[in-house]
Amino acid sequence: MSDEKVYHDPHVALNRIYTKRGDAGLTSLVGGQRVSKGSPRIESYGTVDELNAVLGLAIVSCGEDARLARLGEILLRVQHELFNLGSLLATLAKDVHPQQPRITGVEVEQLEREIDEMNERLPALRSFVLPGGCRLNAELHLARTVCRRAERVTVALGKLEDVPEEAVRYLNRLSDALFVWSRWANQALGVGEVLWEPNRAASGRK
Repeated sequence: MSDEKVYHDPHVALNRIYTKRGDAGLTSLVGGQRVSKGSPRIESYGTVDELNAVLGLAIVSCGEDARLARLGEILLRVQHELFNLGSLLATLAKDVHPQQPRITGVEVEQLEREIDEMNERLPALRSFVLPGGCRLNAELHLARTVCRRAERVTVALGKLEDVPEEAVRYLNRLSDALFVWSRWANQALGVGEVLWEPNRAASGRK
């Protein structure tokens, strides 16, 4: 076995999709604890799961144009990282296994490098931007807002229970990355950005 392999491979056998065990509003954490589906921990990793689903839409859009291929590869990696994060959030601190997938400073630093690299190619912002221009841009903005919500609920969870510090750092940095990537997508496709114009409101035209 290679020394570079840090985390154990998953051992999953999903023979049945429904078990009826959640009909009473409870679900199981990785350590086997039964908790309410309305608990902050479930809200936290459930929102991370929602973010992963939105990124799936963006990846499909990336696959429709060769100019977006590199971004598609980055987003696919992020999907795996988010699944690792969800696994960690679904585990109480005392139950985390040494080889359990997790988020570390390596993932945060990689996002920072990608933010800097792509942002260098973008024109300076002279106004706030609105989602739009192309479908991928809008999907990435949607992902950004879900990521911000995931960050907020994870911070709230951290006020009640132990949460790895890198979890919040990663979500914070990822939301910044998604903003930069949304702008990069429009530039890569030669589409203009949608700039905020306050006087385009109904009251601003009077």
